[in-house]
Amino acid sequence: MRPVRIAFLSSEVAPFAKSGGLADVAFSLPKTLSKLGQEPRVFMPLYAQVDHGRYGLRPLGGPVEIRLLGQTVPFTVFTSELPGTGTPIYFIDCPRFYDRPTLYTNDADEPLRFLYFSRAVLESCQRLGFSPDILHANDWQTALVPLLKKTIYSWDRLFQKSRTVLTVHNIAYQGVAPAAVVEAIGIDRGLFDAADLRAGRVNFLKTGIVHADRLTTVSPTYALEIQTEAQGYGLDPVLRSRARDLKGILNGVDYDDWDPSNDRFIPARYSARSLHLKKKNKEALLARLGLPYSETVPLVGMVTRLSFQKGIEILFDSLPAVLARQPLQLVVLGTGEAKYEDFFEGLQARQPGSVRFVRGFDEELAHWIEAGADLFLMPSRYEPCGLNQMYSLRYGTVPVVRRTGGLADSVRLFDPATGEGTGILFDHFNAEAVVWALEAGVGLFRDRGLWRRLVLNGMSEDFSWDREAGRYLAIYRELLID
Repeated sequence: MRPVRIAFLSSEVAPFAKSGGLADVAFSLPKTLSKLGQEPRVFMPLYAQVDHGRYGLRPLGGPVEIRLLGQTVPFTVFTSELPGTGTPIYFIDCPRFYDRPTLYTNDADEPLRFLYFSRAVLESCQRLGFSPDILHANDWQTALVPLLKKTIYSWDRLFQKSRTVLTVHNIAYQGVAPAAVVEAIGIDRGLFDAADLRAGRVNFLKTGIVHADRLTTVSPTYALEIQTEAQGYGLDPVLRSRARDLKGILNGVDYDDWDPSNDRFIPARYSARSLHLKKKNKEALLARLGLPYSETVPLVGMVTRLSFQKGIEILFDSLPAVLARQPLQLVVLGTGEAKYEDFFEGLQARQPGSVRFVRGFDEELAHWIEAGADLFLMPSRYEPCGLNQMYSLRYGTVPVVRRTGGLADSVRLFDPATGEGTGILFDHFNAEAVVWALEAGVGLFRDRGLWRRLVLNGMSEDFSWDREAGRYLAIYRELLID
């Protein structure tokens, strides 16, 4: 069976440019598909932040021109490889759209930036003579690719047999743009949602959901949740209409980067066979942050964006209550909305002997927290997949999570009677549920036998990309048979 040729489009790819989990997926999934003998090629914009010298970018051919709103806008292509792999990556270099301080902006031309990127990828395939079996788009930024392939590029035999897959990583971000953008696309207005056009807008993600050959999202539970009014963010009707073509595939973990036995960041490497070394990471983490170490006091860690999605508001009452009643320490690394940062800063000020809040993001410190904490808290309002809970399991750090999305699919409630399960889950989105979950964690921590069983259960779980990439490959092959 010949390899599947995949054009994988993403608005961000680690380590070149990253704002969230999409970048990790856009690195690890193509990397693993290559290991499985397939032929992925990755495409992303060439942002100002990308380090040409560090990653060995080199130009590929001369400029290519795209007509947009009556203007000719040129781009050039640079190429390199995903680090540590032989997988090629192509960068669309258009300073007009991508030479900006941040990956994403609130600028008026934001929809055009990614419409242009989508078209530029198809133009690049033409120049490369690359005929992809699969055009794999991700999120709203590339969601117009299925429609572009059916319309503007329908004449080109290069794409005649190409099938399209759209992965929804977070349904809340949809790429809603003024209806005038249709003129820039140059496609018949009748191919867009009529109600949206009457309201003066177009929705990139909705358009992709309608026109893609197959849809995926990043966990089985999230695939069900986004078909409900409560979590569909207005797209649940169109998703229900495509339910037969929608599949939830849990994101995988790249254990080359996230495994305590080979982690280049942590003070002491360890595994299930040398679990006693984990405490050295706890000691080092607490010393680094100026907190006292005690074998009898559990440490709760959080590494998170401080946003509405992450459910921080249900901690406003629950964390002070638990800290007042239980011997407990808390370390939080994150940045985001001011009200959430203010809450953790205030909690640290009131509990200086047990709480530390570090604003921002620090890759090394994130690894230290995963390795040094006893419990890892994720109280998410919704969580399409989540990765930290899976990192925590491998690091022997017990996840305390709300039963939603990928958290529900990757963490199993521990039953002390049977010794089965990998973490602590709570159902209700309220402070009382968090108090119950954290106090349950403290109780288990005091029982060293049960605690060791729980920790080892988690460390034995396998969420590697090898398994999950195989599920994408099965979808690709099904499409090529249809």
